[in-house]
Amino acid sequence: QVQFLESGGGLVQAGGSLRLSCTAPAIIFTTDTVAWYRQAPGKEHELVASMSPGDDNTVYSDSVKGRFAISRDKAKGTMYLQMNSLKREDTALYFCNTIWRAGRDYWGQGTQVTVSP
Repeated sequence: QVQFLESGGGLVQAGGSLRLSCTAPAIIFTTDTVAWYRQAPGKEHELVASMSPGDDNTVYSDSVKGRFAISRDKAKGTMYLQMNSLKREDTALYFCNTIWRAGRDYWGQGTQVTVSP
């Protein structure tokens, strides 16, 4: 069972920054498209950012484009989400995952991000 461990969430004021981290078996980052998702209360999971394994191509949702940046360290088996200019609507539980696992509704515990006014 592949395990993802997210960390780095917290309470931040609007306009502030946070960096989320995710650890997983290193091989995942060389074979799978990995992504950050978020889920706000009462809503479905939303794909925030993804990175492909071969060419490191990144894709962002329109809601975070220009503010968030996904990156990874393959050797360390760690993925990051740098979040800048945070808005209240960014408040959610954030998950790292592979596209494949997300499609089958396999999720970890996530890390909570709360943006205050």
